[in-house]
Amino acid sequence: MRLRAEKRIDAGAWTTFVSTVLSVLLAFTVGGVFLYLQGVSPFEAYFTILKSAFGSGYDLSETAVKALPLAIVSLAVMLCFTMLVWNIGAEGQALVGALAAAAMVRYFPLESKPAMLSLMAAAAIAAGGVWAGIAGLLKAKWNVNEIITTLMMNYIGMRLLEYFVYGPWRDPSSLGFPMTARFIDSARLPSLWGTRIHMGIYALLLLTVVMEVLLKRTRFGYEIRVMGDNAQAARYAGMNYVKRIVGVMFLSGAIAGFAGMCEVSGLQGRLQSGFSAHYGYTAIIVAWLSHLKPSLSLIIAFLMGALLVGGEALQIGMGLPVASASILQGLILFFVLGGEFFKNYRIRLDFEPRGHTRRPRGDI
Repeated sequence: MRLRAEKRIDAGAWTTFVSTVLSVLLAFTVGGVFLYLQGVSPFEAYFTILKSAFGSGYDLSETAVKALPLAIVSLAVMLCFTMLVWNIGAEGQALVGALAAAAMVRYFPLESKPAMLSLMAAAAIAAGGVWAGIAGLLKAKWNVNEIITTLMMNYIGMRLLEYFVYGPWRDPSSLGFPMTARFIDSARLPSLWGTRIHMGIYALLLLTVVMEVLLKRTRFGYEIRVMGDNAQAARYAGMNYVKRIVGVMFLSGAIAGFAGMCEVSGLQGRLQSGFSAHYGYTAIIVAWLSHLKPSLSLIIAFLMGALLVGGEALQIGMGLPVASASILQGLILFFVLGGEFFKNYRIRLDFEPRGHTRRPRGDI
C-alpha cells in the first residue's frame, strides 16, 4: 500500500472553494493555539477582532480604510501573478509612488485641486511603474530572478523614503519626528460620508472593473494568461514574451504607486516613515485568497482589513502585540499555499496484494 499524487485535470470551483475554506480554518485553528499559549482565550480574541471590525458604523469605516490600499495593491500583484511573474516589490513601488506624489506637492504646488491631484497621480504612477519596470527588464533580458530584485528594491525604496523624511523634507515643526509638512488642501483627497474613507475608493472600484475587462476580455489579458500557463507555447505562437514581462511589471508597479499616492493624499496628509503598514506584503495574501479574481479581491481585502483593525484591538484590549495580526496573516498565507497542492492534485491510495496487479482503491 502506498500514497500517490495524481494531477487533477480540472480542479473545479467546488474543490477550490473547499480547499480555501479549510486552509483558512486551519490557519485560525493554529492561530488559536498560539493565542492560548500566550494565556489568551482564542474565542475571546476572535470575538474581539469581530467586534472591533464590524461592531459599529465607525468600525466598518475603519475596516474599509485599511482595506482600500490592500485592495488596490492586490490588483497590482495579481496582474503579475496571472503571468507567473512574481512581483514581491509592491511595497517598495507604493513607497516610491508616495515619494513622487509628495515631491509634486513640495516643488510644484497648485491651487487647483483637480490639477494638483492629477499631477500627483501621474508622478506616482510613473515612479511606481519605472521602479517595477527595472525588475521586469532584468527578468526579460537576462532572466534575473524577479523575486530577488523586487524584494531587494523594497529596501531601497524604504531607505530612500527615510532619507527624505529624516533629512531635507523633514518638517521643522515636527519636533524631530520623521515626516514632511502637511500637504496643502488642494493635494488632499476629499473624505466621504463624515469618515476617514476618501475618494480613492472610487478609483478602486474603477480599477477593479478595468482589471476584470483587461484580464478576461482583451488580447493583452489572453496573452498573459497563455504565457502564465506555458511560456514556451506562447513564444511559438508569436507572442512577444520580453515585451509583455516589462509591460506587465510596469503596469503592476504603476497601480502600486497609485495606491501609495492615495494613502498619503487621502489618509495621512503628509509623507512619513512607515505610513504603508506593509500593505504591499499583505496584498499578496489578498491576491492568492481571491484566486487572482479582481472582483473577489474586494471582499478578501475587506476581511483582511478587519484582521488589521482587530490586531490593534487585541493590542489595546488584551495586551497582545500588534504583530499578532501579522502572525495570523502569515498562517493564512502558509495554509492557503499548502492548500494549492490539494487543489491541483488528488492523493490516491494504492493497494498491492500479493500476486495481483496493483490497483487504486480510493481517493483522498
